Amino acid sequence: MSFNYIPSVDLQDFLSDDKSKREKFVREIGSAYHEIGFVALRGHFLSKALQENLYKVVSDFFALPTEIKIKYENQAQGGQRGYTSFGREHAKDKSEGDLKEFWHFGQFIQDPNKLKELGYPENVHVAEIPEFHIYGQQAYEALEKTGIYVLRALALYLNLEEKYFDDKVIMGNSILRAIHYPPIKEEPKGAVRAGAHGDINLITLLMGASAKGLQVLRNDGVWVDAIASEDELMINVGDMLSRLTNNKLKSTIHQVINPPKELWHTPRYSIPFFMHPLSSMDLTCLPNCVDSQNPKQFEDINAGDFLEQRLKEIGLKS
Repeated sequence: MSFNYIPSVDLQDFLSDDKSKREKFVREIGSAYHEIGFVALRGHFLSKALQENLYKVVSDFFALPTEIKIKYENQAQGGQRGYTSFGREHAKDKSEGDLKEFWHFGQFIQDPNKLKELGYPENVHVAEIPEFHIYGQQAYEALEKTGIYVLRALALYLNLEEKYFDDKVIMGNSILRAIHYPPIKEEPKGAVRAGAHGDINLITLLMGASAKGLQVLRNDGVWVDAIASEDELMINVGDMLSRLTNNKLKSTIHQVINPPKELWHTPRYSIPFFMHPLSSMDLTCLPNCVDSQNPKQFEDINAGDFLEQRLKEIGLKS
């Protein structure tokens, strides 16, 4: 099947007591992830008001002078928390830096001993904008909750126990990334706002961006615009889930293209939530996703080692 659009599903169907609605949701989301790797999801836990508040403080942060923003950058962490400056990240197998700067929120854990046990860096607070951390935490928790239910539906689609993923993603190494693509001031010389790539993680949940530009690569090599309605999240499969399912669920290549030249003066903001598991999660292909027609395609690895490998490939770690 060659989609000319991103299929849309309603999470409230899965949360319903109606068995037929739940089964329909599982069937539809599983089929979409098998065919194109993306769905548009409504009925989630992120409110419109929270999205608006978060985008406001995100734009306020990126409007700060560069000398203030770089106070919040720690390159030794590979960009896992705080600020990452313009052009530092690039797509795998590309040398040109993406035309973006971004900020990372991680798990909001108050217990320093638990934080150390999990090996996570502390979140960074922006002194100039106190609400930045508050809205970041609220959005992180709403998207994590949504993601848990999406993974429960996918577990059923894969003939696993419904809560198969729960103990692997609760307190997982998930990241909320606030991205700013500044106005383009000169010919980009081969660089785009985000080069063609697959995401590293299990699933990515993306709230509506401030401008168009996201495209998805179909199996037949055609790029399709990925545009969600105002009340929808765009959710795609990442490389970790693709490995686990032996590519039954597809991590689809996607990109953020540059706007037409007459719109180069306009910035773009985007806020994806990258749902990662605990570093100890085994990504070995599930036995029920391997057979003679679909032999094992990936070497065994755990999530932590895979993440380290990919951070080096995209230029965030040396």
